[in-house]
Amino acid sequence: MLTLRFIPYNEIHALSSYDRIKKIVDLAKEDQIILIEGKLKKTEEVELIKRTMEEISDKFKGIEIAEVNPQENKDVQFFQKVKDEVINFLLGDRIGFTVIGPATIVKEIKQDPNKIQLLTKDKKK
Repeated sequence: MLTLRFIPYNEIHALSSYDRIKKIVDLAKEDQIILIEGKLKKTEEVELIKRTMEEISDKFKGIEIAEVNPQENKDVQFFQKVKDEVINFLLGDRIGFTVIGPATIVKEIKQDPNKIQLLTKDKKK
């Protein structure tokens, strides 16, 4: 069974970087695909990859990660970009989303600024 776990921004914004990463790795080790509202900080992404590499075993093969950030769309007007930046500053890094999945389930993540295609593996093979 494929499990998709949505984590809203308000569930992780108060956590320390260490606790965020621990939560993500723990869920990935349970073979869940995680959809996070917003994005991780670049330092958190690096630490997540480092922590994942330390946790690799026969059962846990690592993770696949991708972000969608609609602000990267170059067709957005200047005033819309300014508005989005102000909202992002006031409310936290909620624009876009992050998808993280265990490498034993996720075959490939194809992305562009507006969408993600998540291809999964057949676990029975």
